[in-house]
Amino acid sequence: MEIKLSDDTYIPRRIFCIGKNYAKHVAEMKSAIPSSPVIFCKPSTSLVPPGEDVHYPAHGTSLHYEAEIVVLIGKEGKAISSDEAVDFISGLSLGLDLTMRDIQNELKTKGHPWETSKAFDESAPVGEFAPLSKVGDLEAIGFRCYVNDELRQDGNSSNMIFPITRLITSLSEIWQLLPGDLIYTGTPEGVGELSKGDSVRVEGEAFGAFQWKIV
Repeated sequence: MEIKLSDDTYIPRRIFCIGKNYAKHVAEMKSAIPSSPVIFCKPSTSLVPPGEDVHYPAHGTSLHYEAEIVVLIGKEGKAISSDEAVDFISGLSLGLDLTMRDIQNELKTKGHPWETSKAFDESAPVGEFAPLSKVGDLEAIGFRCYVNDELRQDGNSSNMIFPITRLITSLSEIWQLLPGDLIYTGTPEGVGELSKGDSVRVEGEAFGAFQWKIV
């Protein structure tokens, strides 16, 4: 999948995802507030452009939506300071971190990694990207998620435990960030189950609306 933004084209190869980044979502999952960002990754085959179908995974029985703000990294860097972090953002969008909740719960019980519950093909639908100049204040980004036109999540980046610039700083302490890298920044409360035939829509004033159908 290619991402086109203004006159630039990006090819995402790495998708960094953040778990437990909204306190009310942490509470609804009966978990504890983390002291540092919870990081996991997805492969590029997880991406699904807006308007395309998402196939219900065959390896589980409880598919959940998690709407998130997605950050597109525009240049290379490591050990990025909080003051520099915003300069590495090329654009932002909205997406879904699709999760097989039954698989995840089983993995958590056994103390195993989350990959099979989070990093399967088509688990990261993502919308079109808007430039940072259009999005404005990174700590005041509102977004919503609808399932079959029913509002399920109403989030705002102001409620993040770790704001976007902190996420960039934390990731760059471990990895050399590269143009085209994506960061899924965590989901607010209101996550829930999807069934075949459902339509999921994410929208925000800075982005417009993006929709996927589960088949």
